[in-house]
Amino acid sequence: MRSPLNLRQIETFRAVMVCGSIIGAAKLMNVTQPGVSRTIGMLEKRLGYALFQRRGRRIVPTPEAEALYREIEKSYRSIETISRVALDIGLQRAGALRIAVLPALSQWLVPRAISRFLATRPEVTAFVQSLPSVQIAELVSTRQFDVGIVEMPVSRPGIDTEELGESLFNAALPAGHKLTAQDRVSISDLARERMVLLSQHSYVRYQIDDAFSAAGVAPTVVLETASASIAWALVAAGAGISIISESTADRDISPDVVVRPLDTRITCRYAVVFPQLTARSSLADAFAADLRAEFQDASR
Repeated sequence: MRSPLNLRQIETFRAVMVCGSIIGAAKLMNVTQPGVSRTIGMLEKRLGYALFQRRGRRIVPTPEAEALYREIEKSYRSIETISRVALDIGLQRAGALRIAVLPALSQWLVPRAISRFLATRPEVTAFVQSLPSVQIAELVSTRQFDVGIVEMPVSRPGIDTEELGESLFNAALPAGHKLTAQDRVSISDLARERMVLLSQHSYVRYQIDDAFSAAGVAPTVVLETASASIAWALVAAGAGISIISESTADRDISPDVVVRPLDTRITCRYAVVFPQLTARSSLADAFAADLRAEFQDASR
């Protein structure tokens, strides 16, 4: 069994084929002509057949050389592709990003940030999944996602947390409801209304319940959901009134919902989380920057 070819022999053979001469190959590789001739001779001996024929001062590749060159070019094209991708990754023009987002921000704010992020990176791909904040923190800590967007507070070892910002909660009313005539809605105003509230397991729900308790009234809760987008859709359908973050729904596409400020301040804080104890993806940093910009635009 003949020993395998080495990289130097392959490079020299390719240089001769590309340049069409020993002299050209020597110049291309910055070596001597005898060195090129010697390497080609050793390659032919190892292969057991001739690669070039001499015709006067010219060399002509044999059919076997042409066949070998075609195979080598396939490999070189793959290497060039890898080199280009490696460069593009460094320049944030290629790669893949895994994003986990809580349901409340998954309908319009984060999709807009993703669109903004990908617009200048046509070779980048993204995988997006909507999950509860606690689960996002867990999956980011185990590096199953590169970046996550969560509602605070979230405490989990193995993640770095960067505050995204604060979002104010407002009353979301069905269009035509009598309370839409008011510039501001009080918690007491809502005591006699059918309410669509977020799940009791959310931190925001604790604040909402405390606000009703402080006002000395109790909400009439007819529907509960863990999803702010579902609550928004239920309000649009006329099922009741909800208290929803200004960052969780797009008012421009919801003519059936009217938003009014509350007289009681209820807020939530969002954060971006990254895996700890590992080099952070440059794509994750770039996406987080676009997300912050989108969040700030929405908060104006």
